[in-house]
Amino acid sequence: MAVTAQPTPAVRLSSPQGKWILLTTVLGSSMALLDSTVVNVALPRIGHALDASLAALQWTVNAYMLTLAGLILLGGALGDRYGRRRIFVLGVLWFAAASLLCGLAPTAEVLIVARALQGVGGALLTPGSLALIQATFHPDDRGRAVGLWSGFGGIGAAVGPFLGGWLVVGPGWRWVFLLNVPLALLCAPIAVRHVPESSAGGSHSRRFDALGASLGALSLALVTYALIEAHGGSLPVALTAVAGLAAGVAFIHVERHRPDPMMPLDIFASRQFTAVNLVTLCVYAAFGGFFFLTALQLQVVSGYSPLRAGVALLPTTVLMLLFSSRSGALAERIGPRIPLTVGPLLCAAGMLLMLRVGKDAAYAADVLPAVLVMGAGMVILVAPLTATVLASVDTDRAGLASGINNAAARAAGLIAVAALPLLTGMGPEAYRVPDAFEAAFRRAMPLCAVVLLAGAALAFATVRRPAPECRHPECRMHCSVTAPPLEPPRGSAGSGAGPAS
Repeated sequence: MAVTAQPTPAVRLSSPQGKWILLTTVLGSSMALLDSTVVNVALPRIGHALDASLAALQWTVNAYMLTLAGLILLGGALGDRYGRRRIFVLGVLWFAAASLLCGLAPTAEVLIVARALQGVGGALLTPGSLALIQATFHPDDRGRAVGLWSGFGGIGAAVGPFLGGWLVVGPGWRWVFLLNVPLALLCAPIAVRHVPESSAGGSHSRRFDALGASLGALSLALVTYALIEAHGGSLPVALTAVAGLAAGVAFIHVERHRPDPMMPLDIFASRQFTAVNLVTLCVYAAFGGFFFLTALQLQVVSGYSPLRAGVALLPTTVLMLLFSSRSGALAERIGPRIPLTVGPLLCAAGMLLMLRVGKDAAYAADVLPAVLVMGAGMVILVAPLTATVLASVDTDRAGLASGINNAAARAAGLIAVAALPLLTGMGPEAYRVPDAFEAAFRRAMPLCAVVLLAGAALAFATVRRPAPECRHPECRMHCSVTAPPLEPPRGSAGSGAGPAS
């Protein structure tokens, strides 16, 4: 049943209700954020505990990303029609139930299914987190509320790897997932009691593009499956790949001819929007492969504990938290072309420096320099990326543009996690054999660097300074690659999410 559109409440941030609203949105977004930052650290322990192959570990990451990327636009539309608080609370409870199933999973197969269900919950709660702030706070307080929300989210991102490593070493890897349950039990009642309901007026008559969402998710699922299982070279895998491409073509056909498509193709008439999304695909494919493989390399080859491996990557998040807003301000002065070119180049250099990380790698001499260079590149790159996406389309389509960019980033990451082991010759048991994994890692980092170089070249050739009247995001900070802040539209019916703010 649709919720009747209500006047936008004018809750002040300094009021008790305003503080409760901020708390519940931070808790909700932190669930998805913590989950995405801690799972990579736990992968080796999960594999040994469940006797899982490398392919099962890939699916442990990708099953979540698959449903989240495929359904996040639909999740925002559900909130607009049926009530943002209602869908947000449903997403929180769904996410908690799936997390409980993950924590209790007796086999790798059950864990993978539970992770896919987690992604569904994430697609419901993630768009609603910032949309609730946009819909409830007084306009004079909204920018500060968004900044606080992003800042606390950055703290959560910084704590995530440390917390994940501590949980894996201490109570065990299952608590990486079980931790979400008490967070949900705290978040949902606060939302019901203190957050006013809101919906988008005029959107009730719009039809959901369920067919488009299904075809998009199906295409990603089939292609991902084919890449992960391609080492067998069987006919069913080849047929799956063909079916995935066919589903992708069908998705484009449906989006071109539906009256209310999930992803209107005419938005790509903006050459700048198309170019920046191609840069996004390159950048986030490299990032996805880097974080997946590096967490394994540090533990499998370098002998780091899960806690030490999680802390080892912490500087990238800290740098993002401290300097992303300054990077966004610099890009506004000089334009996005230089940051979107220099950022990927620095990230590529950081990945090449990771080639020094092998057996008995010293953190200060081998790991830290690579992580610092990588973090510097991310600082320069990520915040201007969102501003350029939003500036490349009309203001009333900014939420849609942001949502498409978010989906592109997540899809690029899951494809990279699926493809890199295939391209580097990792066998099903590679993560159990340090020498084999190290050899594949040394092939993977240059591949990721090449993809980043392609993104830098594309940005240099195609990205231009936005028009003076371009839209800028209210949230200028970006603190996590895997769970980026959102940027919903002002005064429009949709909600969106973008890889950077």
